[in-house]
Amino acid sequence: MKKPLVGALLGLLLVGASAAPALAAPTATSAKPTAKPTVKAVTFAGTVALSNCSGSVVRTPSSQPTDPALVLSNGHCLETGFPAAGEVITDQPSSRSFSLLNAAGSKVATLRASKVSYATMTDTDISIYQLNTTYAKIQSQYGISALTLNDAHPTQGSAIKVVSGYWKRTYSCNVDGFVYRLKEGDWTWKDSVRYTSSCNTIGGTSGSPVIDTTTGKVVAVNNTGNEDGERCTENNPCEVDQNGNVTVRQGINYAEETYIIVPCIGAGNKIDLSRAGCTLPKP
Repeated sequence: MKKPLVGALLGLLLVGASAAPALAAPTATSAKPTAKPTVKAVTFAGTVALSNCSGSVVRTPSSQPTDPALVLSNGHCLETGFPAAGEVITDQPSSRSFSLLNAAGSKVATLRASKVSYATMTDTDISIYQLNTTYAKIQSQYGISALTLNDAHPTQGSAIKVVSGYWKRTYSCNVDGFVYRLKEGDWTWKDSVRYTSSCNTIGGTSGSPVIDTTTGKVVAVNNTGNEDGERCTENNPCEVDQNGNVTVRQGINYAEETYIIVPCIGAGNKIDLSRAGCTLPKP
């Protein structure tokens, strides 16, 4: 799991993004070249730094400006420690603070939670904090809009960026595929996103939003990677397929899909695990 590593090198450089493939010149009989997909500018605006992780201010497609704002991070980033396997936390009081970043990655405000609305490390690895302020107030005071959670499953091959508020660093890669079960220590996660190798995330990137560069929406939350090549141990997750076969990919990193969160959030940004379509684990 990608909490900060003791002695992590601040000067670690990112792997550069690969060059875009050249387009072949059209022949006399060919149609015009297919237009490239629109790429949204991805910045640090709306991301946050936690004391030990990264996160982001998020909204669903139906969230209202007057709703209390939400911050998304990992379950393993909770200030109270890792939830046990099978544990689900709801409506837990919290006064945790978050450093809100602008597009350039500069801190513009300190936001504060009123509670942990939801958190678990079972099936997925998420924490959702409710803030003591609204989207409208954050927008009017700091000019920062929340990131929108996509309500659809991410797509294999799509271009993504992992945006870490903790390190003020962005990683660019693609969705390499999806993992039936990702097992790490006592925890197991379902249908995890596997990155291509250029998203070489490090400690402190836990909880970073994974943003689809075509839509500009959050499709996953960064959570772990296999550091040492070990099999299914902490900081060394393994992939388990439907037949129980185990694959270890040292140096490869993963995220948990966030479209499953959307059906569980109702009016007023209230987590309601009984809503139609909500598949998040229940207490």
